Amino acid sequence: MTAPRWERLAREVVYEGRVVNVVRDTVRVERDGGARETAYDLVRHPGAVAVVALYDDGTVALLEQFRYAVGGVLREIPAGTVEEGESFETCAERELAEETGSRADRWTALATFYTTPGFCDENMRVFLAEGLSDAGGSPDEDEVLELVRVPLVEAVAAAERGEIEDAKTVAGLLLARARLEREGRWPA
Repeated sequence: MTAPRWERLAREVVYEGRVVNVVRDTVRVERDGGARETAYDLVRHPGAVAVVALYDDGTVALLEQFRYAVGGVLREIPAGTVEEGESFETCAERELAEETGSRADRWTALATFYTTPGFCDENMRVFLAEGLSDAGGSPDEDEVLELVRVPLVEAVAAAERGEIEDAKTVAGLLLARARLEREGRWPA
């Protein structure tokens, strides 16, 4: 499909928040010889990272984290929002330290993707972090989470069974398995 020609005619800021902003854009779209105006409500996001933290013993860091939006606790890989002027890589190092108390000697970028492109421009990069050692650190004050270490094979199986419901965690675990399989390092 060839992208249609489009022009933003107006932008209204509907909401400015701590992490996201919401805008309503009026857009003129030209396609198939015709044109129409339409409105798009968009969540603007600075970007985020997620980290599959793989320890030398074959376990991964999962966070049991309370998520108000879903009304419960989800199992997730460490993740966080990119701060202004921060690279994806620096954000990943910071989040790993804050949420697991670890640092990594080896980083591998696994994928970059849009999380929900129907209404949000959040771009997320997923990393595999290895060669972990103690770095101190503690979660942000607004985070309610508990760190658990689970064998990677078990975490991947849980994702495949639908027991892990967080999309970035499912994607991260499956991407890590695929990478390790290609390198001949998958334990199963």
